[in-house]
Amino acid sequence: MAIEVKVPPFSESISEGTLVSIKKKVGDRVERDELLAEIETDKVVLEVTAQQAGAVTAVLKAEGDVVKSGEVILSLDPAAASAPAPVPAAATAAAEAPTPAVATAAAPTAPAAAPATAAAHGPAVRKLAAESGVDLNGVAASGKAGRVTKGDLLAHLATGGKVSRPEQRVPMTRIRQRIADRLKEVQNTAAVLTTFNEVNMQPVMDLRKKYQDAFTKKHGVKLGFMSFFVKAVTEALKAHPVINASVEGKDIIYHGYFDIGIAVATDRGLVVPILRDTERMSLADIEKQIAEFGTRARANKLSLDDLQGGTFSITNGGIFGSMLSTPILNAPQSAILGMHNIVERPVAENGQVVIRPVMYLALSYDHRIIDGSDAVQFLVKVRDALQDPARMLLEV
Repeated sequence: MAIEVKVPPFSESISEGTLVSIKKKVGDRVERDELLAEIETDKVVLEVTAQQAGAVTAVLKAEGDVVKSGEVILSLDPAAASAPAPVPAAATAAAEAPTPAVATAAAPTAPAAAPATAAAHGPAVRKLAAESGVDLNGVAASGKAGRVTKGDLLAHLATGGKVSRPEQRVPMTRIRQRIADRLKEVQNTAAVLTTFNEVNMQPVMDLRKKYQDAFTKKHGVKLGFMSFFVKAVTEALKAHPVINASVEGKDIIYHGYFDIGIAVATDRGLVVPILRDTERMSLADIEKQIAEFGTRARANKLSLDDLQGGTFSITNGGIFGSMLSTPILNAPQSAILGMHNIVERPVAENGQVVIRPVMYLALSYDHRIIDGSDAVQFLVKVRDALQDPARMLLEV
């Protein structure tokens, strides 16, 4: 009896997804838990796996199809899981045919492939050739039967033909569409303003250097900068609860907990997994969770629960070399902190010019509910906590 492989249930906020890949075709053997298909939603890529072994008997959806929860993607025949693989008839006949003892005559040499006519080349090649004014008969061909491939034509143009200006049109992924929609929604609804400050990172760097080996040995993870920022932000949010709030209609929702999103860049787009209840987390807890999020994000293994919620976000453009930016809000949150690269800069201390590792900080916030005084004081508190991390960690 055939088993139907269906689209898994989506969360309440997702109604459909795009089938981005099907890993099997009709006749393929499948092992239990083997990956069969991938479905991209607005937030994550869901993997569809085989619940038991079998052979694919039908594929009912194609890559690129929009699918809904419960729709059948393909079917499996579990009875075929243990059956021996069929031997093609041609191979059987060849195996049973007698081998001649001596060849009586040399096989005739295959004639050279005749040059392909213009019509034999692919439509994309013909179109590009027409636009570029190139005679395909003068292009060195590497395709079958003397056909000119697009690569052949582009190489010809690059080495002396007419200058090529190729373009490629690809549809936006669902995740990219969702990112675009959310960011545009923020611009249309929130009154976004950004305030800046700078922080001397020397105290944090000294602390990391002093305890890095012991920390890594005990906890199995390196002590990074992000855990200090999460701790500093959490303490600042306690002092300025409106920064941790969100707007719902004409109401302000003050959250009595601290769920901080950490922006992670992946090849499919930016995702923001959530650290829950950061006021209860140690530096080690934060570093372990961030490391796990990074690994799972790059492997497209984040779940919907990992990405939902959040009362505040942190994004680190510094890992890509950004000096300064104005981060955009992650709705419905009302504020986001932007970290940047650390650069040695001359600063004045006690009437002397000294060199210090400085990072510029940026806080973007929704001016509808957050006044400039709250935003500035919040960012100053974050700065002060980072410049005196011992005091922050001792909660004094």
